[in-house]
Amino acid sequence: MQTAVIGLARVASRYRWTVCALLFFATVINYMDRQILGLLAPLLQHDIGWTQVQYGRIVIAFSAFYAVGLLCFGRIVDWLGTRISYALAMLIWSLAAVLHAAVGSVTGFAMVRALLGIGEGGNFPAAIKATAEWFPRRERALATGIFNSGANVGAVFAPAIIPPLALAFGWRAAFVIIGAVGIVWLAVWFALYRSADPSSVEEAQDEVDALDAANVNARAPGWGVLIRKRQTWAFLIGKFLTDPVWWFYLFWLPKWLNESRGMDMQHIGLPLVCIYAMTTVGSIGGGWLSSALLRAGWSVNAARKTAMLICACCVLPIAFVSQVDNLWGAVAIVGLAAAAHQGWSANLFTTASDLFPKRALGAVVGIGGMAGSIGAVLFSEVIGQVLQRTGHYWVLFAIGALAYLVALAVMQMLTPRMAPAKLDA
Repeated sequence: MQTAVIGLARVASRYRWTVCALLFFATVINYMDRQILGLLAPLLQHDIGWTQVQYGRIVIAFSAFYAVGLLCFGRIVDWLGTRISYALAMLIWSLAAVLHAAVGSVTGFAMVRALLGIGEGGNFPAAIKATAEWFPRRERALATGIFNSGANVGAVFAPAIIPPLALAFGWRAAFVIIGAVGIVWLAVWFALYRSADPSSVEEAQDEVDALDAANVNARAPGWGVLIRKRQTWAFLIGKFLTDPVWWFYLFWLPKWLNESRGMDMQHIGLPLVCIYAMTTVGSIGGGWLSSALLRAGWSVNAARKTAMLICACCVLPIAFVSQVDNLWGAVAIVGLAAAAHQGWSANLFTTASDLFPKRALGAVVGIGGMAGSIGAVLFSEVIGQVLQRTGHYWVLFAIGALAYLVALAVMQMLTPRMAPAKLDA
């Protein structure tokens, strides 16, 4: 019997990295489907004739419904399980991506972008839950960092793939081709993914695992139960304060390079590729760090928060990037900050599985993700007001530099020992 259990654990050890690969490619597709509109905006503006205000409303439609999708899919993931809910999310956002080819008006694009936002909201709740189900605690941050790096890979690949497709076959065909990639992933997901057997994940039980085992048939807790927990607020505030900084990097860096460094569209690509390449290293490295500390015998509380503190400190130099005259010096500082964000994010996501049982994990990640999206919308307004009134980016970079230390301080106050939330009998 003992030999059979050991053999099962070894098979699961190999298979869980297949799961991680599936999550990675889903996240790559997620970001490519998200970015295609921005990359094809010049072509679409010429063909459809929307104004800047109308384009802004299309972007807001995605952002608002992405927040709704995160919240709703968080509950769906806990109700239906990872296999079905992830497939449902991919199906919705892939069909929405394809449907872009069928619309030709501002209203039509706003509707399909809203549908895309709802579907894409299922990616991270399902991926975090799958990671918690398949990976022991000492490997979860590393696995999260690996699949989360798919966001950076998607950000690099999208500009290289999508514009040539649109120029060769037209923008409608580009939407169809990129959307169809998700359908291919869906077929592979159903062929390869299976639900995790808790006995196959070799790990000594801790308090969260014991609660999971004792309440294996309990229902998923509702939003009302979760929102009353300090642990939920720790994760929520961590996302609310730091997700907007990532969106700032994602959407405003090209504009900053153009305005402050005088870079045109022909030369802006290489600095952005370098920055996103650094974020890939940061995502995996940040996850590896806390996993290595756990393997060295550190507590979960010390390992996660030490890794997050190091990431928060690596962001600080960006407060002074506006005073750096050398282009590649500035790129290195921004790349370090963006990489540190992704390392922070890998550990922040993992704290959800440290603080909550698996049956509540999707809902908690959805709540935190929605808070991060709301924060991004609010910070976008702040960015616009600051740039319109002053024309200077240094204030925004200073806010981004301090956000992580503030978030970590709040999380420390709310969860000083990272004690798991008591949801069960």
